[in-house]
Amino acid sequence: MLFERKLREGIHAGLVVVAFRRWRRCQVVSGHRYRTGLDLIEVESVDIVRPADIDSRQATEAGYATVEDLLNDLRGDANLPLYRIRLRRVDEPDPREQLAAAADITADELASLSARLARLDRSGRNGPWTTAVLTLIAERPATVSTVLADAMGWERQDFKQHVRRLKDLGLTTSLDIGYRLSPRGEAYLQRKNVGLSLWSSG
Repeated sequence: MLFERKLREGIHAGLVVVAFRRWRRCQVVSGHRYRTGLDLIEVESVDIVRPADIDSRQATEAGYATVEDLLNDLRGDANLPLYRIRLRRVDEPDPREQLAAAADITADELASLSARLARLDRSGRNGPWTTAVLTLIAERPATVSTVLADAMGWERQDFKQHVRRLKDLGLTTSLDIGYRLSPRGEAYLQRKNVGLSLWSSG
């Protein structure tokens, strides 16, 4: 679930506990957890409402001064269902951050990770891409995603979606601008490159 910066900061501060979205179909599930970019959140309830159902208290809970401000800021076709999502910030470490910090990869973990990356390579329409993207980020950390996407010959949004899959595996970390390999990502790429060197020399 995507949040603009001011709402991410409001959620992080505990001030925003409600979000409103116009969706063709609901994109969150009550009881599931999602990432805002700063925090983990848990969706407590999801309801379809009418604009007239939104009062000033709900507008404040959503981070707006008035109901009018909230409604004016809603994106999407006004004919789409309007969802009210109640949420709470989960005060727990992001599992991806814990995974990313683990630089020691056992042989079994390496094999499992390699298999998962191979599946990503096979499922994408761009051909094998995981090693290329990891190597690009290693060589050009803190580089704006537009430049990295151009280097791959991809659209920016497509590139960011691919990097998000690597981040879910704990291999990359997002920066204010661009990305860097996580300790786990560095360890994986080093082990993979060593393996390739040994295979080539053999």
